[in-house]
Amino acid sequence: MDSQTNRNRGNGWALLPFVLFLILYAITYAITRDLRNMPVSVAFTIATAVAILSVRRTPFPERLRIFSKGAGNETIMLMVVIFILAGAFSAIAGSMGAVDATVNLILYTMPPQAIMAGLFVAACVISMSMGTSSGTVAALAPIAVGISGQTDIAPAMILGVVIGGSMFGDNLSFISDTTIVVTKTQGCKMTDKFRVNSMIVIPMAIIMVMIYIFMGRDITVTDKVAFDSADWIKVIPYLVVLITALAGVDVIIVLLTGIVLSSFFGLISPDFSIWDLTLSARTGIVSDMGELIIVTIMAGGVFEVIKYNKGIDWLIHILTRKISSKRGAEFSIAGLVMFTNFCTANNTIACIITGPIAKDISTRFELDNRKTASLMDTFSCFVQGMIPYGAQLLIAAGIANINPVEIVPRLYYPFLIGIAATIAIAVRYPKRYS
Repeated sequence: MDSQTNRNRGNGWALLPFVLFLILYAITYAITRDLRNMPVSVAFTIATAVAILSVRRTPFPERLRIFSKGAGNETIMLMVVIFILAGAFSAIAGSMGAVDATVNLILYTMPPQAIMAGLFVAACVISMSMGTSSGTVAALAPIAVGISGQTDIAPAMILGVVIGGSMFGDNLSFISDTTIVVTKTQGCKMTDKFRVNSMIVIPMAIIMVMIYIFMGRDITVTDKVAFDSADWIKVIPYLVVLITALAGVDVIIVLLTGIVLSSFFGLISPDFSIWDLTLSARTGIVSDMGELIIVTIMAGGVFEVIKYNKGIDWLIHILTRKISSKRGAEFSIAGLVMFTNFCTANNTIACIITGPIAKDISTRFELDNRKTASLMDTFSCFVQGMIPYGAQLLIAAGIANINPVEIVPRLYYPFLIGIAATIAIAVRYPKRYS
């Protein structure tokens, strides 16, 4: 009986790899005051080694099999495909001039003061249409980096704008994976979940637009921008990418379309050869995205080991053992989703894992399923938008060739919705659904 109880309680030591990951960054910052000195790939390699060694009473080949099962699962491989296509599209579009032409068009037509707010709104709209934050980042990050190069906006800052806007649609879109999962597991209509969720996060989006407008007062364009008729041809690949993204086309189709069009319009110009095309694609895939692909694969493997070692069971036990009120039940669900998301680096998977447990807690404490679904989605997007090893930050960092940790302090919108959702629990808002 006791042994069965211990199994149900899980094993807190199973989370050691992720705790070590955080400790490595804390030590790096304490010594150097610069988190860039600890590459995310090195931190995850150490965490991976600890994870594999932590599997007790199991032959080493079996430990590797457990790790490999997680590293090569369907979700991880789909993310890898998106990284490859995003890297190729970004590099080819940049090499043939599409990014520069699109950036020039934006800077030529838009006041510098409105750039960050406009980019945030564009990311919100595209992510609502696509239902995916990673696809939105893949589409907009090259433009954002190009704008950074011609203004005094830091790359990490402008990428924080794009990622924040992308999480808006990931949270609210009717075709977002997380929306589908939380409404199905909690048993509520998408329209009802959208209504409650909007009350919590849309005010934060409006505040964010105002903040970006205020921050944009001092933005200056470093070089005089010119846009002539010849640039329109180079803009076509990006216009098509943005239009298909707004139409809700699958992200892989969007990126493939962008690669084909960028390649075609590049090759018909006199200063872009087939060898420029192949070398650009190689640079985008290997140099820009190579490290991030490795990190993604390792993160998937580490999570599988943590799950095998009952780390998720331990989280569930700790976060649900002392619930005594509706407010406590909602905080437990929030904590459960956040910690699971932190371990999985995938908000959809986090919602799938915690959905049935959240439903059980919701039923026991008579919570409104519409608010439960909204809280699950919002807190998962809060964490997903902040972790440096999540797909969104990895894609953006790969395109900008910076450490994803640099972007984290600039992720204002994900931070705001985390605060808003916490306040919604604390003050029982919205009252009608609490």
